Amino acid sequence: MAKEEAVEILSIDGREVRVTHPAKLYYSRQTQVSKLDLVRYYLSIAPGALTGIADRPIVLKRFVNGAEGEAFYQKRAPTERPEWLRTVTLSFPSGRTAEELVVDDAAGLAWIVNLGCIELHPHPVRSADLDHPDELRVDLDPGPGVEWKDVRTVALEVKALLAEMGLQGWPKTSGSRGMHINVRIHPRWTFTEVRRAAVALSRAVERRVPALASSKWWKEERHGVFLDYNQNAKDRTTCSAYSVRPLPDARVSTPLHWHEVPDCDPADFTILTVPRRFQELGDPHAAIDSAAGSLEPLLELADKDQAAGLSDAPWPPHFRKTEGEAPRVMPSRARSAARKTAAKPPRTRMPLLVVANSPDKIAALAGLERWKANHPEVAKLLAVDDVLVDSMRGRSSTWTRIRVNLRHVPEAQRPPQETPDPDDDPTREWRARWAAKKNG
Repeated sequence: MAKEEAVEILSIDGREVRVTHPAKLYYSRQTQVSKLDLVRYYLSIAPGALTGIADRPIVLKRFVNGAEGEAFYQKRAPTERPEWLRTVTLSFPSGRTAEELVVDDAAGLAWIVNLGCIELHPHPVRSADLDHPDELRVDLDPGPGVEWKDVRTVALEVKALLAEMGLQGWPKTSGSRGMHINVRIHPRWTFTEVRRAAVALSRAVERRVPALASSKWWKEERHGVFLDYNQNAKDRTTCSAYSVRPLPDARVSTPLHWHEVPDCDPADFTILTVPRRFQELGDPHAAIDSAAGSLEPLLELADKDQAAGLSDAPWPPHFRKTEGEAPRVMPSRARSAARKTAAKPPRTRMPLLVVANSPDKIAALAGLERWKANHPEVAKLLAVDDVLVDSMRGRSSTWTRIRVNLRHVPEAQRPPQETPDPDDDPTREWRARWAAKKNG
């Protein structure tokens, strides 16, 4: 007779939520966290988590084998779900639609965590108006070797610029190496307009602290802290407040007061420490919904940039090309046709090699180490930011691509492009089909 599956039944505000495999370890390396521990964590900070996700369609990023396994994105709501969970239908740039879940209470929060949703990924819109975001998202993404103090410095520069624009930013650690600053806005502007405002903000911060901040989309052109304006494009989501991240210490994306930013350490905020912080200090973002502002000053700044000759910044690759957009091609692959105009000298072609492709980041990093071992003299010449570790988003999951920039290696010593090791690009097949369809 088969052993009956272990189930924990939780009663949450009059609703029952089944937690299957409650003892299953979701974290086992640096800390020990079971699925039930994860559910109980989210219930302990539920009011704060719901401030970020309530009344919003949510993408389910599911780690069914725990934080140490591979994740996949599920946009469509499961067909088998409680009748008290509602949905809305979103349309995407591809022309497709999806019926997505909307989580409004602690019971719904616990239910999606039971599905393996370690992180929470809400869209920046409310269910009553899916075309007009009520949040602008500033994602500070530090490059390799960038120190945490530089991230904090850029965050404070963003705060100052927002204040000049009549907007209030609400900071939180990303739960990894960066910071997020959320800005509530009146839901009057389209996704395109919100993204345009984010581009203007990114460029303005770069002008203020050019040695620390970058608005450049292509990794090979960046330095310091990248302000990822494309997180405001339609169909993009970021982890929201109090999300646990798939790092060995079960680190949490934690809301902060601005006075905490200059001295904060993201490693202090984990699944083990945040519940007590929440109980003692409350939620620093509790008043965020009362602070909506106008995008007009940022859009006026965007108009000035356009008048000065700055074209639209590149969009993510699966979006349709927009009028006035800069070339959507990596500078290292820029065609020699750019040399025709003397007034616009060609960009320097970066000598990049792809050394690993894999859905498993650890396997990709191991491939990088093998490449270094095979080319020890070249590896000695690489700067920290010459190693580009890209988290690539596929159709339903993420994968890791690792490249090395040989700009500091004399041309005679540069090794040729070899077959990456490993070479498991999960998007290769469908991209080949798409190219064949486009050319056929």
